[in-house]
Amino acid sequence: MTARIVELRQGLQKKNDQLAAELRRDLKARGVYAVNLVSSPGTGKTELLRATLAELMGRGHRVAALVGDLETDNDARRLATSGAPVRQILTHGMCHLDAEMIRNHLDGFDLDGIEYLFIENVGNLVCPASYDLAEDCRVVLLSVTEGEDKPLKYPTIFNSADAAVITKVDLAAAVEFDAALARHNIHAIRPGIPILETSAKRGIGMEAWYQLLESRLVKER
Repeated sequence: MTARIVELRQGLQKKNDQLAAELRRDLKARGVYAVNLVSSPGTGKTELLRATLAELMGRGHRVAALVGDLETDNDARRLATSGAPVRQILTHGMCHLDAEMIRNHLDGFDLDGIEYLFIENVGNLVCPASYDLAEDCRVVLLSVTEGEDKPLKYPTIFNSADAAVITKVDLAAAVEFDAALARHNIHAIRPGIPILETSAKRGIGMEAWYQLLESRLVKER
């Protein structure tokens, strides 16, 4: 039974990687820069993304977002208040998004002129690490309320990320969060990865986050 499960998983991964490669070529041809946001539930992904969509639009960028959840369209409705085009992906129990879901939900989406496509993944630090969504940049979020040891407990997701964002830093003192230790643990898993400290609600550190996104777009071009 174990051998059959491994074989099935490998087959699914191969199919996903092939679809992701095809989708990545299509997005690049259209000039779309895709950002995959991954984290555990409750880290503040949606608030960070809502602020990001609104700010980038204010700077003249065209943006769009896909948001994954097991159920409800609550996050999609929150993100839509930014004025950006948003589509909800319901996984109905699946703990991650995959390339086929992304491709299917982009069908009929006007991507011409879109510069940034943000993908808010399902809240999970395990399953999303294994699935390529055709992103150019994978960003892992860590909330101060989760503690400093999450990178050590879930190394795969941090090791596969291109940038890390520590969120809710306005609560750091209240929860006795050790930012230096968190940075040390992240770099122990992924040496050299950019680490930003933010509070989307308070606007702390957000300019550095926007600049990182804009610099990555420039490099792609």
